[in-house]
Amino acid sequence: MAKMVPDVVICGFVITALLVIHFFSDILRLSLGGYYTHATLAQLVESHSNKDYSWLLKLMANCFGYSCVFVPGFLIYKYVGRTKYLEKSAEKTCIYTAVSMCITGNPGTELDYSEPMERKPMEPLPASTGAQKRTKSEETLLLCWCFGGLMISYLTWGVLQEKIMTQQYFNSDGQPSHFKDSQFLVFCNRLSAFTCAMVTLRIKRPAGRHCTPLYKYSFASFSNIMSAWFQYEALKFVSFPTQVLAKACKIIPVMLMGKIISKNKYDWYEYVSAILISLGMIFFMTGSASGSKASNVTTFTGIFLLTMYLTCDSFTANWQDDLFKHYEMSSLQMMAGVNLFSTIFTATSLWVQGGFMDSLAFASEHPKFILDALTISMCSAVGQLFIFYTISVFGAVVFTIIMTLRQAFAILLSCLIYKHKISVLGIFGILVVFFAVFMRSYGKQRMKAIRKRAEAHKPKMAA
Repeated sequence: MAKMVPDVVICGFVITALLVIHFFSDILRLSLGGYYTHATLAQLVESHSNKDYSWLLKLMANCFGYSCVFVPGFLIYKYVGRTKYLEKSAEKTCIYTAVSMCITGNPGTELDYSEPMERKPMEPLPASTGAQKRTKSEETLLLCWCFGGLMISYLTWGVLQEKIMTQQYFNSDGQPSHFKDSQFLVFCNRLSAFTCAMVTLRIKRPAGRHCTPLYKYSFASFSNIMSAWFQYEALKFVSFPTQVLAKACKIIPVMLMGKIISKNKYDWYEYVSAILISLGMIFFMTGSASGSKASNVTTFTGIFLLTMYLTCDSFTANWQDDLFKHYEMSSLQMMAGVNLFSTIFTATSLWVQGGFMDSLAFASEHPKFILDALTISMCSAVGQLFIFYTISVFGAVVFTIIMTLRQAFAILLSCLIYKHKISVLGIFGILVVFFAVFMRSYGKQRMKAIRKRAEAHKPKMAA
């Protein structure tokens, strides 16, 4: 019986934390006026704030729901470290296996708390292995396949993203309404991506066993779902073309975050392209806002949400890059791990707020929303698979060019469908941004060629 005490304590942490958080969520619901009604926390949050400030209360409610995962996880991690549960436990129960997978990455492996269990990075496969076996016509067809897959999946995703968050849906009685819970869309996208990654892993069956501690994915997962949430909420305050151009500005926060997390160093052309992108964004936003009637609060809110989106998104990319450097994993394993935690985070938060029932009720009354939600989820999942495949076959430079063209087509498509107006100054800003992105890709390729020639010339000088 004594052997089961640690497992009981771990389960107690989870149950107690969930009960305490659920108790405080009830208090919050009652404080918002839910005593005499059966309204959920999500409904009360929506009804007790106007459009300009509703996102702030929603953000606080979402983070409160995420604590249902972080608080028990933190308590269990500390308990396992102090009691040396993984070293002392003799029976390999399901709880022991789950805890070991989360903390060490291996089921049944003892944990050394003095030094992290890190693996050497995976050696990259020779890029020429598959390329030598394909003819030029096959290479061209494969490139067209990747180009078409990325374009179709992400252009459809972008158009539906703006439609779901900004356009009206009509029920059977002809009454219009807007879908408001962006977190439910994040949940659908992450669940479909996790399912798609797991199915692909089962089919491909990669060599070697996954050895990365699962909790390492939670940080990238949290920043990933927050960046997606900020992205959806920003569409309520800024146009889709503005958001697409803001995504092109990711280079600046990614460079800054890379210096903070990985201590990266950058070449001169990267700084120049970052400055040009910033100038292009200023031109675009100035030209696009000439005929806008938005209030100062709305404009500031849109800029703040986009800034938070770029910050969270840049942290996600750099944290994942750091994991690739320290642990042995494939891109699909990374995709599965991050989306696993993202699904858990969003599902827990929706459960605490009652958002599941609200979104399902909206879907039952608006059948077109179901089709849009399923389509955008599948586009997101399939798009991630095309990303990994394109990079593995053609490299990052070709992938960057394709995604840059996708952004240009996304702006054009959004302007045609939703009739956004862009002035001459705005068009000039777009050209400056995309010129800077292409210059960055070209400069990166040139610097690699120069360094290779310099390394090849050194042995001759020594001889």
